[in-house]
Amino acid sequence: MPSLMPPPAPWRGRLIVLAGIVLVGLNLRIAVAAVSPIIEVVRQDFAMSATQVGLLGTVPVASFALFGSLATPVARRLGLEPTMILALLLSMSGELLRALADSAPAFLGWSVIALGGLGMGNVLLPPLVKRYFPDRIGTVTASYSVAMSVSTAVPPLVALPVAQAVGWRWSVGMWAVLGFAAVVPWVVVVAQSVSARSHLRDLVRRAPRSERPAVLVRAGAAESRLVWRSRLAWALVLTFFANTTCTYVLFAWLPQILADAGLGAEVGGRWLAVFAILGLPASILSPVLAARMRNPYPLVVGFAACWTAGLLGLMLSPAQGTALWMVLLGIGPGTFPIMLALIGLRSRTPAIAVALSGMVQGLGYALAVVGPVGIGVLHVATGSWREPLLVLLGLVGLLLVSGWFACRPTMLGPEPGRQPSPEPAA
Repeated sequence: MPSLMPPPAPWRGRLIVLAGIVLVGLNLRIAVAAVSPIIEVVRQDFAMSATQVGLLGTVPVASFALFGSLATPVARRLGLEPTMILALLLSMSGELLRALADSAPAFLGWSVIALGGLGMGNVLLPPLVKRYFPDRIGTVTASYSVAMSVSTAVPPLVALPVAQAVGWRWSVGMWAVLGFAAVVPWVVVVAQSVSARSHLRDLVRRAPRSERPAVLVRAGAAESRLVWRSRLAWALVLTFFANTTCTYVLFAWLPQILADAGLGAEVGGRWLAVFAILGLPASILSPVLAARMRNPYPLVVGFAACWTAGLLGLMLSPAQGTALWMVLLGIGPGTFPIMLALIGLRSRTPAIAVALSGMVQGLGYALAVVGPVGIGVLHVATGSWREPLLVLLGLVGLLLVSGWFACRPTMLGPEPGRQPSPEPAA
């Protein structure tokens, strides 16, 4: 019996968009990963206090939350593709200006702008994938997830040698070149769209809303209301929050945990790089598999098992079996690309995907802000890493429960040709 599913559309004609998506993925973690390896060099110029260094560690998640929440209303007004251009320009400007900063507060302030642009990019990518690649959501999500892994793993290897050779300002500012490269495909996409150009012209001229043409992708208030009342959306938020908090806590504290176990700070830093690199295979496989499965919850269970075993090993025997714990912990965050893929897979329209992505990532990162700081406070209060790691194990339990609801094969939004009916409220 022949398949009723239409064959995938050819890549030809969409390659410029694919290039734009992958280039944005290459930018999404650079502003975070390029600074931490050279923070001691920066401190020599600015006499940055320990508090300011701590704030610098919190800025990424906070910026992702704040600017990620702004991405949906901005895209509602400008359109999705012009908003992506704006996000990339913000990030580029922040990277260049913090490279020219003359004080620690200025460096922190421009870091917020650089990371804020990336926070908007985080939110905009899943609906762009839904808009242009509805037939290849898993494959394209895997492509930009791999690019994100590369943007996490490469800068720590390059930043310090460049800073030692030509100064930390070049080491921080040189990544703006990648931001410029990512802008180019989206400018081409907007330039080729008559409706997008007309809409932007009318915005500048302040034409009445009723006279403006439709832009490439916009999310309205109706889509936002539908998403915020959705049980599926809230399950995605909680799963995203739990996975992100565990990941960022380890980015912040893993070297210290291993140093306190007697392995030394330098060894801890190397294991942190291994932890980041090991996310690459999961980024390739998990969204592709999720797109082919009716319910990808078994994948979530597998990644949660890796989280659990790795955290237990880190808690009970950090200095023995360290390589095994790092492998397991590196695989654990594979839930993250699954959640990104589900934003597109569970949305009936790109407009719903815009609203859903804004809620999941904006609120998910906002909840995760307290993770690294709270774990640090708990460690100081208890004098041990046992209680903080137990908290992370509790978050893995939350991931398992919320992931069951997030992965169920339901769609968000009315079927084509039908009036919307309210989904059960959260």
